[in-house]
Amino acid sequence: MTALGLLLATMEPPPAMEEEYQDWYDTEHFPERRDCEGFLTAGRYICLEGWPKYLALYDLADTDVLQGEAYAAIAVRKYSPWTHRIMAKVWGQYRADARQVYPGSARMGDNGPAARVVFWRFKGAPVSAQAAIVAGLTALYGGKAETAQFRLFFARQPDGSSDFIALAELRTPRLGETGSVGAFGEAARYIDLVNVYVPYSRRSEGSFPAKA
Repeated sequence: MTALGLLLATMEPPPAMEEEYQDWYDTEHFPERRDCEGFLTAGRYICLEGWPKYLALYDLADTDVLQGEAYAAIAVRKYSPWTHRIMAKVWGQYRADARQVYPGSARMGDNGPAARVVFWRFKGAPVSAQAAIVAGLTALYGGKAETAQFRLFFARQPDGSSDFIALAELRTPRLGETGSVGAFGEAARYIDLVNVYVPYSRRSEGSFPAKA
């Protein structure tokens, strides 16, 4: 089975731009990607522990989706003036175009909704670190009722470096990962980010019904 891909992005607007940023993301940027051919899931998340504040995750049919015609119609050279305005102002930008290396074909939410999403980044980790990272994730999250699922992705970056990205979907606020980095062995030296996110929603349907 072909491994799924992932598009991951983090960013945070300056305080004076927060309202415009949400309008842009919710009405233009996010819907374009959510509805793009080859995008299987789409979700936004807000940070409870860590930084940057906002995370977007998109499962892709494969790693070639972002080189396809459908994505080209909404990306880079097709960015709107509004996108250029926002992207020039945001902080904490990180983007990863990644391949799912464990388990390989799992999508966000396959085992139900997550109360928390823990995002681990192993910055600059070589391909050889994969086995140790999977072993560490298994020790921390495997076989626990609190864990919905965990996945690992490998991303090549434009500067030639590579990152591993782990996403753990939890059914509970915390699962004792703090202080447990020893489970990763030598791969722990590459950890440069561990953030905890919750699903973002502008407004739940029906939460503010219109007057009859």
